[in-house]
Amino acid sequence: MDQILTETKPRHMVRKLFLKARPDMSSHQFDAEILNNAKAWPFAEARTLIKRLEKMKASPTAEQPVLFETGYGPSGLPHIGTFGEVVRTSMVRKAFETLTGQPTRLICFSDDMDGLRKVPDNIPNKDMIAPHLGKALTDVPDPFGTHNSFGEHNNARLQGFLDGFGFEYDFFSATECYQSGRFDDALLTVLNNYDAITNVVLPTLGEERRATYSPFMPVCPDTREVLQAEITGHDVAAGTVEYIDPRDGSVKTSSVTGGQCKLQWKCDWAMRWYALGVDYEMSGKDLSESVILSSKITRIMGGTPPEGISYELFLDQNGEKISKSKGNGLSVEEWLTYGTEEALSLFMYNQPKRAKRLFFDVVPKMVDEYFTHLEKYDTADDAARIDNPVWHIHGGTPPKANVPVGFSLLLNLAGVCQAEHPDVIWGYLTKYAEGVSPESHPQLAHLVNYAVTYYQERVHPFKTYRAPTAAEAEHLRMLDQKLAALTADSAAEDIQSAVFSVGKEAGYDPLREWFSCLYQVLLGQNEGPRMGSFIQLYGVAETRALILSALSGELSGGAA
Repeated sequence: MDQILTETKPRHMVRKLFLKARPDMSSHQFDAEILNNAKAWPFAEARTLIKRLEKMKASPTAEQPVLFETGYGPSGLPHIGTFGEVVRTSMVRKAFETLTGQPTRLICFSDDMDGLRKVPDNIPNKDMIAPHLGKALTDVPDPFGTHNSFGEHNNARLQGFLDGFGFEYDFFSATECYQSGRFDDALLTVLNNYDAITNVVLPTLGEERRATYSPFMPVCPDTREVLQAEITGHDVAAGTVEYIDPRDGSVKTSSVTGGQCKLQWKCDWAMRWYALGVDYEMSGKDLSESVILSSKITRIMGGTPPEGISYELFLDQNGEKISKSKGNGLSVEEWLTYGTEEALSLFMYNQPKRAKRLFFDVVPKMVDEYFTHLEKYDTADDAARIDNPVWHIHGGTPPKANVPVGFSLLLNLAGVCQAEHPDVIWGYLTKYAEGVSPESHPQLAHLVNYAVTYYQERVHPFKTYRAPTAAEAEHLRMLDQKLAALTADSAAEDIQSAVFSVGKEAGYDPLREWFSCLYQVLLGQNEGPRMGSFIQLYGVAETRALILSALSGELSGGAA
């Protein structure tokens, strides 16, 4: 999780989804049979959790609620994967609460006692950090100068990130849990099962690592380094381990409790599940083997591993795994610059077990899909509602849809108008739909703002018009004549029929080649909107003028 450590802020304020219902929302009660037959994956996950609790004969109470957890490595800033894990876990949590009515709790756990292995590239005051390698992140000075430690700085950023989205959670720090004694009983349980745990881990390690492996890493009382030291003995009765100090080769003894030792991370993960009583935690597919190993360790300790899905990681537009070093990712801030938080939540909701491509062109698609789902919600029956993604995105209380124009259509309008300001788009919208305004349609106002930004930064720099061929020029003149026969208030379907008829008369086969011509010649792009809807929004007369510009070479720089 080595992210760029800068004090950047999203260019659009995010809205809170999960804290509480908005004033115009009301909680809808669903029939038990409908809930039990819900097909949405969060409900499927909730049912596996119910079976786990039944097998354990666990009875959640307000004091001991069902515990959901997400983990975070604070060597870098929270990113889009952090959002994905928390939002998906929150969806399962809501589904579980809806099915059972039982109390739950979500813990966001920071592994801030991990030793810092290298100086991050993108931080100020690197020279301040270099002497502290090997120390727990909470023992490393804060290069930003805002907190007592580097770990505390990044923990604060994590909490600010989660709070900005309105997630309901409790924050836990590994350092606090170790040093306060919260983990002491569990650490002694690991020590009591030292040989069994070690024997489970050793087959997963390389030959060199096997020779010196121990579940425990002593914390040097002098330097505060988390030591990868050779453990030469352990004393269950005394609660200690004996190790060789790598600095001078001397043999020393350390208690395993009170923050004087840190567990190796796979064992640490299992110990945390055991100590906190975690019931549900999902993780990325890259941790699948770790989940198996940590589950075995949890069982050795006498606990029951949590339920959870293994979700797929993101790919770029070329199908390659996203990585920071390649710079082929898409950040939360970038998504929220060009699209809505709800659309990002929909992207995370869709098929979590399947690898998905995450790049800029996905944003408009998800925005339109979100509003399509939202429009269907109010007219659907209860069975369809509970499986509608917007129910899960909004924690069971989706708002009313009030967007008369799709986002992709707005983007194409912005492109044709070369919109530099939202007022340009509103000039067309007010003619298209009577009574619309930024005040009466705030959802639409957000989309207009996004459309202008997306066009200016993601479309305009790459837009290329081509001149029509001689045959295409003749077909465009035919389309102009068809449009001339229509009125300014013609319906989108009538306009679409006119466009279709030209393509058929011109002999395009397949017909999509005609629409490709329109997109490339009139819009300067390879894909585009439903032309009938676009022309209705842009205007019949304006579209005829656009055709004339294409024929004269004004758009492409060369006359047909």
